Amino acid sequence: MNVNTISFLVLHSHQYSNKKTKKSANIKETHSCTTHVFAMTGFQIRVMLNIWGVIMYLRLPWITSQAGLILTYVIIFMSIIVTTITATSVSAISTNGKVYSGGTYFMISRSLGPELGAPIGLLFAFANAIACALHTVGFSETVRDLLKDFKSQMVDDVNDVRIIGAITVVVLLCITFAGMAWEAKAQILFFIAIMLSLINYFVGTVIPPNTEKESVGFFGYRGDIFVENLLPSYRGPNGYFFRLFAIFFPAATGILSGVNICGDLKDPTGGIPKGTLLAILWTTLSYLLISVTSATVVRDASGNVNDSLALKNFTTQCSGLGCKLGWNFDRCEQNHTCSHGLILTTVSGWGILITIGVFAATLSSALGFLVSAPKIFQCLCKDNIYPYIGFFGKGYGKNNEPLRGYCLMFCIAMAFILIGDLNTIVPLISNFFLCSYGLINFSTFHASITKSPGWRPEYHYYSPWMSLFGAILSFLLMFLFTWWAALITFCIMLFLLGYVSYTKPKINWGSSHQAGFYNMALSFSMSLTGVEDHVKNFRPQCLVLTGPPNVRPALVDFVGTFTKNISLMICGNIIMEDEKSSFPQHSTDMLVDWLNQRKVRSFYTSFTADSLKEGAHDLMQASGLGKLKPNTLVLGYKMNWQESKLHMGYTEFFPNQDSFDISDDGLDEQVRSVFQTKQGRKSIDIYWISDDGGLTLLVPYLLTRRNRWKKSKLRVFILGDQETMKEDRKDEKVRNGHKHAHGHANKNMQVFSNCCGFLPLCSCSLQRYEESIAPFRLCEEQAGGDVQELKRLSPWKVSDKDLEAIKPKVCRTLRLNEIIKKNSIHAALVVISLPVPEVTCPSSLYMSWLDALSYGIHCPALLIRGNQENVMTFYCQ
Repeated sequence: MNVNTISFLVLHSHQYSNKKTKKSANIKETHSCTTHVFAMTGFQIRVMLNIWGVIMYLRLPWITSQAGLILTYVIIFMSIIVTTITATSVSAISTNGKVYSGGTYFMISRSLGPELGAPIGLLFAFANAIACALHTVGFSETVRDLLKDFKSQMVDDVNDVRIIGAITVVVLLCITFAGMAWEAKAQILFFIAIMLSLINYFVGTVIPPNTEKESVGFFGYRGDIFVENLLPSYRGPNGYFFRLFAIFFPAATGILSGVNICGDLKDPTGGIPKGTLLAILWTTLSYLLISVTSATVVRDASGNVNDSLALKNFTTQCSGLGCKLGWNFDRCEQNHTCSHGLILTTVSGWGILITIGVFAATLSSALGFLVSAPKIFQCLCKDNIYPYIGFFGKGYGKNNEPLRGYCLMFCIAMAFILIGDLNTIVPLISNFFLCSYGLINFSTFHASITKSPGWRPEYHYYSPWMSLFGAILSFLLMFLFTWWAALITFCIMLFLLGYVSYTKPKINWGSSHQAGFYNMALSFSMSLTGVEDHVKNFRPQCLVLTGPPNVRPALVDFVGTFTKNISLMICGNIIMEDEKSSFPQHSTDMLVDWLNQRKVRSFYTSFTADSLKEGAHDLMQASGLGKLKPNTLVLGYKMNWQESKLHMGYTEFFPNQDSFDISDDGLDEQVRSVFQTKQGRKSIDIYWISDDGGLTLLVPYLLTRRNRWKKSKLRVFILGDQETMKEDRKDEKVRNGHKHAHGHANKNMQVFSNCCGFLPLCSCSLQRYEESIAPFRLCEEQAGGDVQELKRLSPWKVSDKDLEAIKPKVCRTLRLNEIIKKNSIHAALVVISLPVPEVTCPSSLYMSWLDALSYGIHCPALLIRGNQENVMTFYCQ
């Protein structure tokens, strides 16, 4: 038997009638998105019609002749394994909640999330449109052959298919525009036509053959023909197992035909499982019976009655099974010109019924695809995930028909019909549907394995591990069928997935993707609790007292620069009880959105307290989880501290003074700070006053790992008095420790030694310091000597004793400020070891001290100090 073309039957579906049937008494009343009702038998018929397509009529007997009965059964059973597993997965998802219009796309997107759901929805709608063209071409080829039989060919084989196909798809579009109220009845007519053709076929197998039927290869049930047809006999370029498997498999995709329009079912949770599984059962039996009837037909026959050995003028010797049956088919077998053999019309009692069956299968499938593709696409458009497609999602009429979507799918189908050669795109269609199967099975497995409380399917006859097996098998078959088509499918999927992942659409479907993230985060957090800390793995996990983050964008940007993707950052906001009512109800969500828009990877937490001191204390203790707890406190430097009430002393302080005057009045406004710009070849100057464990060196180094700071050079200034400097020169750890911290950064580091303790101090600096502290001086003369009582009443006040105790340190600080302003004119950032005050130091005195240290520095200044705990690997060597 010679076959010149290959046609695929792939998934199709139809719009349900909007008329209620009388058989809907067994269907539960539910609040569906439409008012359509379809009886259980109607759903089953729809799925069976989709499976009983052109593959059964035009390719199943041919596959049997090529692969043999044994391997054909292997192909059928392997296909049924995939489809049955997928059907159980579909049943589990569809009974877990309300399934609306959109079918496969709706289920995958709501289960796995938009990242996977949106790409497969777009591909699935596109594949349905192409499949409409495929079945239209199948119908057109059958009509063309009939025209050739009656010698009425119009142009040529290819152009006749184009002309007939174009006319047919236009008629189908007009039918969809006219309304689908009659479509349910049409389904019954299509089903009756196919059933009559099948009955006609099976009856024909038991009718004794005449000479004309014997000439085309039909001899009735015979053991020798059955044995001959058991083993494969591959012919032609498509004669190998997986190619035949690929040709047959699209017939199995009909299991999703009802799911695609499940929004029109009155009870999808009850109808989908029963209807789909019963349809698989009956269609599988029909496939098996059609294949086994190959025992009645030989593989190759000429169709020429003159090849009979019974004719007197036949003298040529012959071989093969045909000779035993009285026929010589050697000539057409050797020349590969046998046009008859294992085909359904050969066996049927009345051949015209087979032709009617082909018409019913192709037209019902083409119409179904033309209807289901816009329905899927409409659901995708309404979700607003991809740009520029919302125009096609508009619905019209009481049934919300996507008329614009019909026109779009019509144009796609027409384009492929006019190409005229669908063999190149058929493997891609098969891969689209196999990809859908794989994702459906994976979504069921994922939803089950994450143990989300929201996963409660009413259908219990499924196994998550069988679903996983079905997913792996589907993806494997994609590559075994046509590897290049599988690669194209995956590339398109990855591109569409990357777009959705990048844009992050603002939708929340409670998907298993989210549940999986939660489980992973919980599991990893618990695993970390059993891991001992090591200096090599130290990361500055920062609690940043930002208040509302949008108020201090520069502080947020700075900390986010060196913590992004490597460590923890928490933006803390302490809300006073009397200010609580002024914060919007959804302020937390709004501020998190602001952080996301600014691309800052940070948590946000607010804490209500009676005072700032109490709130900061509680927030530091309550923030974090397990090992993910802050180990570094970050505060912004308060520029107008002299105007505020200083009621608390700072025991740990990490200020950041900058030269900005920035305000962010709205959450939608994103003010640009200096930390969002490239720093070029400016330096980061580190003034290392004392060894604090390495944190003063580590944070600047982390900054240089970012693109905006990677060209910046680290300059380390080692400071102290003459005596300390001599000791530091002898101490290689102090001079070279930073070089050994990270070897690849050595070329960008410079070390300088400066002595500031013995150099003369500018009188203007001292005068400014005294003016800044004057408003906070304690008037001891007016106190009558009772200084302690005044200190108790005003702890932030500064006594003469306090000034005398800190005077040497202040002098060195003022001198250091002069050195910084001289040496760091072109620096992008100045990092200074934070002075540590005595416990009894008044807060106003400490703030004056810090103000004197950082005054007049033109660039941002970072005051930092570790707690003497080693945070760099050099210190543990």
